[in-house]
Amino acid sequence: MTTTAQDVISLKLERAFDALDANQDGYLEWSDYEQLGDRYIKAYRLDKSDRRARAVVMFNQMSWLELLRHSEPGTDRLSKEQFIAANRLATVDTSRLNVTEGGGHAIFDVIDVDGDNEISKAEFERCLREVWRSEAPEAMESFTRLDTDGDGSISRQEFIRAIREYYFSNDPEAPGSLFFGQV
Repeated sequence: MTTTAQDVISLKLERAFDALDANQDGYLEWSDYEQLGDRYIKAYRLDKSDRRARAVVMFNQMSWLELLRHSEPGTDRLSKEQFIAANRLATVDTSRLNVTEGGGHAIFDVIDVDGDNEISKAEFERCLREVWRSEAPEAMESFTRLDTDGDGSISRQEFIRAIREYYFSNDPEAPGSLFFGQV
């Protein structure tokens, strides 16, 4: 049976949902997004007043509000299905927040610990392990695929391109489709 293009994006969003659902109750709430921000701050030992910490927290707040805006009125938590539907709408609606661009830059700035405008393999692995709690070998293998120019690091441009692919590419082999392992 062949996976349709639409299914590939849904599979990626399902994996993101599972990684975000901190208490694994089958719903995402604001507290799950708060915990994600806290994991970045803790993993990278950032002071909460650090501009990178503030950017990640602010992006998470805005992203969460955009998901709610694209959900049923009065919703304050999202099931996996609601999360997928809201993400699809939020990523194409750039009237308030460009989810793919804004989040990509905020996250890149945190992961790039040494500030050299590149993500090393060690920096990438740290993010997967400490923030996303992923030990999946295939997720770490994605580093090589994300490093499209083969220079041993992921540039900002490569990272943002991968974020776009994550949300928009129907190709399960696209580098951005591998953030949470092979689809």
